[in-house]
Amino acid sequence: MSKKRVFSGIQPTGNLHLGNYLGAILNWVRGQDDKDNIFCIVDLHAITVPQDPKDLQKRIIETAKIYLASGIDPAKSSIFVQSSRPEHSELAWVLNCFTKVGELSRMTQFKQKIDSPILTYGEQPSPAYLRMIQQTELNATVGLFDYPVLMAADILLYNTDEVPVGDDQKQHVEICRDIAERANKKYKEKVFIIPEPIIQKESARIMSLTDPTAKMSKSDENDGSRINITDTPDTIRKKFARAVTDSGSEIKFDVQNKPGISNLLNILSSITQKSTSELEKEYASKNYGEFKADVAEAVINLFEPIQQKMAGLNDKEVTKILEDGAKKVAPTGRETLERVQKTVGLGI
Repeated sequence: MSKKRVFSGIQPTGNLHLGNYLGAILNWVRGQDDKDNIFCIVDLHAITVPQDPKDLQKRIIETAKIYLASGIDPAKSSIFVQSSRPEHSELAWVLNCFTKVGELSRMTQFKQKIDSPILTYGEQPSPAYLRMIQQTELNATVGLFDYPVLMAADILLYNTDEVPVGDDQKQHVEICRDIAERANKKYKEKVFIIPEPIIQKESARIMSLTDPTAKMSKSDENDGSRINITDTPDTIRKKFARAVTDSGSEIKFDVQNKPGISNLLNILSSITQKSTSELEKEYASKNYGEFKADVAEAVINLFEPIQQKMAGLNDKEVTKILEDGAKKVAPTGRETLERVQKTVGLGI
């Protein structure tokens, strides 16, 4: 029985952090022997918002180093840079012609990224609200609006079976499925494999250290809100020492009433593979300070070997691995694009 194919990617923007590692990269590493994995550095998605070209190129290599140092094995998994395969952009254009403007306009992340206020259920938009929305959307780029279609092309290009995503990306996989099903129905044949979203476990959903009700994010302007994979031990200790906790002194997993402590328990649980209930018992007689210090040391020990391996990788060898990865996935990408083009009647 052939292995199921998995496609996943991370943008080379901001600093990859603890949430990226525990929620995505660690699971990629653990699943390398069980699945046919394609891990992409999605630089085309990165430019949907303004980027400094030199910084972007630097971060592409740094992201690849984190992949490799974390244990992604290029002998088992394909690692490459999205823009090195033009089939992504070419398929995205074809998929645009199967995507409705109304579908894209309902994408929650698009509204969030342009800071567009979302009405509560049943609330009627005022004329002033509609004018504000129109002006905000006029200033957004087509690339940002069209982001889900490019993501659909990334997935469908490689006949992907599974897409591991967080809750915030599930909507994008759903529109990908809708586009693929629409094409299959129109041409009465299996133009695309319909991918399944694989939602990450809640235990790996890491929240901000400064606002434990919000997900840890690369785009948060407050660097203290996250633990970057490249942070020094002293920086990690300081960030955890300042992490928001809750009233009282009990170390208990209760997301509703104790989101700060629950987040720290989630982090320690994900690293130690102990359940949160086990950790509650272990820390029943300890205070917040002792608990935070232990979480910090666990993260330091987790990242230390990764940082050491990153330091031993040079840009030239990493570039070669990425180039080889692009060559490895090329036949599948070309075959899919040519098949789709022929199906829709393009070319001569």
